[in-house]
Amino acid sequence: MVVQELLLLGIYKEISCCGLHSIAALMHSFACICLQIDMDTIEVSNLNRQFLFRQSHVGQSKAKVARDAVLRFRPHISITPYHANVKDSNFNVDFFKQFNVILNGLDNLDARRHVNRLCLAAEVPLVESGTTGFLGQVTVHVKGKTECYECQPKPAPKTYPVCTITSTPSKFVHCVVWAKDLLFAKLFGDKNQDNDLNVRSNDAARSSKNADDVFEWGENEDIEQYGRRIYDHVFGYNIEQALSNEETWKNRNKPRPIYCRDVLPDIMTQRNGNNVDKTDDLSSASAMASLGLKNPQDIWCLMENTKVFIEALKLFFTNRRKEIGNLSFDKDDLLAVEFVTAAANIRAASFNIPLQSLFEAKGIAGNIVHAVATTNAIVAGLIVIEAIKVLKKDTESYRMTYCLEHPSKKMLLMPVEPFEPNKSCCVCSETPLSLEINTHRSKLWDFVEKIVKAKLGMNSPLIMHATALLYEVGDDLEEDEIANYNANLEKVLSELPSPVTGGTMLTVEDLQQEFTCNIHIKHREEFDEEKEPDGMVLSGWTQALPEKKDAKTSNGNGASTSKSLPTKPGNTEIDTEVKEISDGTVSPGTKRKLSEFSDGSPVDHSSDVDETRNNKKIQKHDDEDELVMLDHWDSDMSKKQRLP
Repeated sequence: MVVQELLLLGIYKEISCCGLHSIAALMHSFACICLQIDMDTIEVSNLNRQFLFRQSHVGQSKAKVARDAVLRFRPHISITPYHANVKDSNFNVDFFKQFNVILNGLDNLDARRHVNRLCLAAEVPLVESGTTGFLGQVTVHVKGKTECYECQPKPAPKTYPVCTITSTPSKFVHCVVWAKDLLFAKLFGDKNQDNDLNVRSNDAARSSKNADDVFEWGENEDIEQYGRRIYDHVFGYNIEQALSNEETWKNRNKPRPIYCRDVLPDIMTQRNGNNVDKTDDLSSASAMASLGLKNPQDIWCLMENTKVFIEALKLFFTNRRKEIGNLSFDKDDLLAVEFVTAAANIRAASFNIPLQSLFEAKGIAGNIVHAVATTNAIVAGLIVIEAIKVLKKDTESYRMTYCLEHPSKKMLLMPVEPFEPNKSCCVCSETPLSLEINTHRSKLWDFVEKIVKAKLGMNSPLIMHATALLYEVGDDLEEDEIANYNANLEKVLSELPSPVTGGTMLTVEDLQQEFTCNIHIKHREEFDEEKEPDGMVLSGWTQALPEKKDAKTSNGNGASTSKSLPTKPGNTEIDTEVKEISDGTVSPGTKRKLSEFSDGSPVDHSSDVDETRNNKKIQKHDDEDELVMLDHWDSDMSKKQRLP
């Protein structure tokens, strides 16, 4: 029996009853040595869709419980669980090289990109998978033979104009973004990060009066009084300042200022909110538990939201003081979710927006689309089918398979042959990118956070201009080097020791991922605040280079290109869903030639493109006019070349 080594990354998130039998079959065919990596612990909400787990497992490591479950019916298999983050430095390229195949079921885009780059560097096949509601997919990625995970663009997270978030919210999602990205970040995140929590008024000086001082907690100040002061400033004073701009409210409903004293008398918080005991078990800190609120699907009234807001803030400063200044919102951090839910609801009440439960707020804040067990079961089986092909080196049979919500040509599963690597991909084809940015206004910090980390997914970047090293991250740096790089972060690009201006070529590298990217800088003076909120535009890697001018892609045909198929569900936003492919499919498993779609003469596919775009199923969120559409269907994409 052949010994095969597999690395499973969060893959049991897709495992259900069918998945267990599928993996058992895989393990029966090969003597498998499996390693599982996952940093998650089991939550009650996992139990309805992840059938390896039981009520008694809540709070335990997913990786360890999954190992124990599988060993009960396949005791001869060697499985090593890691309760860890796959982005930890010890899971490097050498670690990945020991495996025959990587099976990835991680639940966020950043981690998927990281794994994709490690697999490319290690030259190990990757089987990607994901589900979103009734949609799912399994894809195979082999260096040099198929497109990598990043060859095709992923739907960008929904963004909102700053003025809408800070001044004129009209939907609950606006309140959640404000609570998560502004208030939570201001109170518990990096103090040096720019953050405007003050609603704009005609008198800018008045609107920002003592703004920074308001958020500073004095050492001798009672924590509850501090919480009330924050509450009054953001929900009371700021709203009053917004109302002073009468022009803003001519065609809008005016918000109402809310002060803590009007909602929660002192005697009430003294009776209900002072029983806060400091504990070493950070996971047990919960405002809901302290206040006796049990059901996360209940919609709290304004008084309950106010209590949760004050209590959560107290728990952060009492139990988790050491983390303050370094926290970022995490949907799996219960206390963070409680605080954001309460803050969003109080703001919603001020702007006459319907309140929502913690369950709903968490879904919005974490971009969560709730899973369906049957979809997970189907995808689990597909993962194993492709893994067996990889282990048998049956490259001719590789398929990218998409699970649809509704039948198309009487099929719910849409198999498609893998495509060649995208020659414009900056990851596997090393194609340079282009960045439009105001080099006289944007700082190096903006470039690092908004482009290098957020767009390119690098964790430990190194940035060079010619031979000059502008920025580096690492544990082996000297103190003077760290101080020098931190100083560079605060400088605008054109004032760096090696100035970055229009025409500059920057080299950005992540040593852990063994990923290098060249970025051509183009200076641009102005940006549209609503359409280009980052103040910079990265381009050059989101579409393939044309190979034949007359070989247009038939995006209305599901078999023609992966771009016309459902997007990768692992990265789908909460209020986005794609409808099934409706026409032009071929029989599952059949090989398709270019002649099947084009006779070589120019063909007008505009109707096909329109049909595909019209077939996108658009969900409405909160309001009739809240539409979110995936915008990466490109009618000018050239037909990709088939694998030999």
